Amino acid sequence: MFEFIRTHQKLMQILLAILIIPSFVFVGVQGYESMGDSATTLAKVDGKVVTQQEFDNALRRQLDQYRQRFGEQFDQKMFDTPEFRQSVLDNLIAQRAVTSEVVRGHLTVSDAALQKAILDSIKDIPGMITPEGKVDIERYRATLANNSGLTPEGFEQTMRHDMAVQQLVSGIQGTAFAPRTVTKLVTDLTEQERDVQELAMPLQQFVANVKVTDEMVKAYYDKNAKQYAVPEQARIEYVVLDAKAIESQVSVTDEEVAAFYKSNATRYTAPEERRASHILVAVNKDAKPADKAAAKAKAEAILADLKKAPGTFAQVAKAKSEDPGSAEQGGDLGVIEKGSLVPSVEQSIFALKQGEISNVVESEFGYHLITVTSLKPSVVKPLDDVKTDIAADLKKQKAGKKYSEVVETFTNTVYEQADSLKPVADKLGLKIETADNVTRTPAAGAAPAPYNNAKFLTAVFADDAVKNKRNTEAVEVAPSTLVSGRIVEFKPASQQPLANVAAQIRQRVTMEEALKAAKAAGEAKLAALKKADDATGFSPVQKVSRANAQNLPQPVARAVLKADVSKLPAYVGVELPGMGYGIYRIGAVHQPAAADEARLASAREQIGNIVAQQDMLNYVEVLKEKAKVKIMRPLTDAKAGDAQ
Repeated sequence: MFEFIRTHQKLMQILLAILIIPSFVFVGVQGYESMGDSATTLAKVDGKVVTQQEFDNALRRQLDQYRQRFGEQFDQKMFDTPEFRQSVLDNLIAQRAVTSEVVRGHLTVSDAALQKAILDSIKDIPGMITPEGKVDIERYRATLANNSGLTPEGFEQTMRHDMAVQQLVSGIQGTAFAPRTVTKLVTDLTEQERDVQELAMPLQQFVANVKVTDEMVKAYYDKNAKQYAVPEQARIEYVVLDAKAIESQVSVTDEEVAAFYKSNATRYTAPEERRASHILVAVNKDAKPADKAAAKAKAEAILADLKKAPGTFAQVAKAKSEDPGSAEQGGDLGVIEKGSLVPSVEQSIFALKQGEISNVVESEFGYHLITVTSLKPSVVKPLDDVKTDIAADLKKQKAGKKYSEVVETFTNTVYEQADSLKPVADKLGLKIETADNVTRTPAAGAAPAPYNNAKFLTAVFADDAVKNKRNTEAVEVAPSTLVSGRIVEFKPASQQPLANVAAQIRQRVTMEEALKAAKAAGEAKLAALKKADDATGFSPVQKVSRANAQNLPQPVARAVLKADVSKLPAYVGVELPGMGYGIYRIGAVHQPAAADEARLASAREQIGNIVAQQDMLNYVEVLKEKAKVKIMRPLTDAKAGDAQ
């Protein structure tokens, strides 16, 4: 499957139904239409819910994207912040607001545009287009089912919807522009440099003087009790019924492979390929009979010469052909596809043998002499070359059919013999899996697992299932995927004892108190420097600009570049959580040289893109108001969203 994705990226991008827009990602219509309201509802947009599971799935996708982008440098702790989780929820709400506007405005895409987009996405997949130039419907259907679980109708609906969303977004962003005066002002500000020196007051200078009492530790523990809560957990066992589990139980015979190969021969046949050249004696189709006769006579004279020296066709075409598009190439027309040329010329090409020269052929453009320069006959792939693929496809078909047959057995068995999963595992040849430290809500950022599903976890943590350790009902966690599970061991929610976390709290309180001391000392020093300039103790000068912040922390760079420099030297102080306090002396300001047109044009384009993004964000805010967005439960209470 991964090889398929790698080699057919265009189709897979559409199958994933993701349109990447600056600042947020839009989802398909199926997600928008989900209904319901429960304890797992985080927000409502236009009356439709955003669920905890959707949030967790979105968070997991974001983490996976960063994991792929950063590779070994990826550190999930960097993203385990309330701000990051809030941005994911904000994006989901933005998606819904835009999608709601598309539906409300009845925006759509024409059948012709949709058909063209689909053909563009599948035309390069071997075997998808038949020798007659038509889509192999069965292969198209199978490809969608195997790689997205969609039917052609569902795929086309999602694709039509996403194309409509793209049109809406393009219409907003396409109107943005950056005035020349704004471009120059921004360019000057970006390239302006300031001479900056630092006087650091690190936390370590103040730690030794901090005294943390047991009462302070206890107060912090009481105030932040939620940080030290341990949610209810369980060790569970579960069984999964899906196509993969069934595939191991079905087999395909050589006879079945051979029969399929025989009945689908066209799928494994490479069509004949012809390359042709021509010499044209041009004459208007409305020309007088005498002019037509003269042109035909000229063509026949050229033909007579060619029959004496057939190998000179390309040279004669360069010298005498009146087709400006092919004469310089020796008359080469390239590989000929049926339906691409006028009928008389095409019929002649497909009637010739390689190297043979036609008689004079008349068309609406004049008179042609034609030769086939290359002919690759139709080739049928041997059965041995394709039998592995055929066997795999047949096995999937059999597994899908058998899955449908055993669903009822699975559902009934886990319900009727609810004290154990062994009966259903033995009956259907399934494996009993186990998982430890499972909580009531899905673990965002965890490796994909069938049990890590909100609907299933709700069932497994139901009162009866917890109390009596009974099997859950058969829960559909994905298309054609059923799961049943039971709790083996249950641990109620608890609180970590103060003794277990006292050392950790003491360290944290020490750093907080040290930061307070550093800030107090820094602000006192800053006030004194503003009254009487003194560069003693400051670091060497660095030239800082918006284009080059010299590795200064972002809060520092922002403060330095926003500082009022009407009177120099200027001073700013910045609190740096976890680091201490810094005072920054700005001694001089250097204005940039006048920007040339090329730099201004580049800057204007970049600023235009930023304006376009901001316009889109502003438009989304309007749509959110229009959709009456309601936050039903804050993320701070939604522990399911926490990355683990």
